[in-house]
Amino acid sequence: MALDLDKVRQIAERVAGSSGLEVVEVEVCGTGKHRMLRVFIDRPGAVPAADRPDGVTHEDCSKFSREFGTIVDVEDAVPGGSYVLEVSSPGLDRKLTKAADFERFCGQRVRLTTREPVNNNRHFEGKLESFENGKLVLDLSAARKRKMRPKEGAATKVEIELGNIEKANLVPEI
Repeated sequence: MALDLDKVRQIAERVAGSSGLEVVEVEVCGTGKHRMLRVFIDRPGAVPAADRPDGVTHEDCSKFSREFGTIVDVEDAVPGGSYVLEVSSPGLDRKLTKAADFERFCGQRVRLTTREPVNNNRHFEGKLESFENGKLVLDLSAARKRKMRPKEGAATKVEIELGNIEKANLVPEI
């Protein structure tokens, strides 16, 4: 019997919802005896910042792990023997995957890679200025790394469609 990741995610969302948390990501790594089920949880509305410890606590992760692990085992949602369950926050450099993530983190610095080039580039870093109608606007002048800033005379803002984003992460403000 194969692992049904959608079923595991549904269980995770059910448990998280009962505790006022959200599931950011569910992934399975490894095979056989070395399988690891990772669940990243967060507190909705918490915007990460190095100087503000909002978001998920160790206690949240511990409680979620106990409840989720029990249900997963009872429902045999991870068939085939043993696995290691890891529950944590998404971290300061959390992934951004869905429209709600981009709406929530407007004003934050992000780093992203596109599937198709935009202005002859696939790698961008800057301040997420806005997200509307499936498109985000990135202020490239806010890039931390010099090589990611636009060259003099080049546009300082770029519009990117959500469907063209291959990978996106927050860049911690330290």
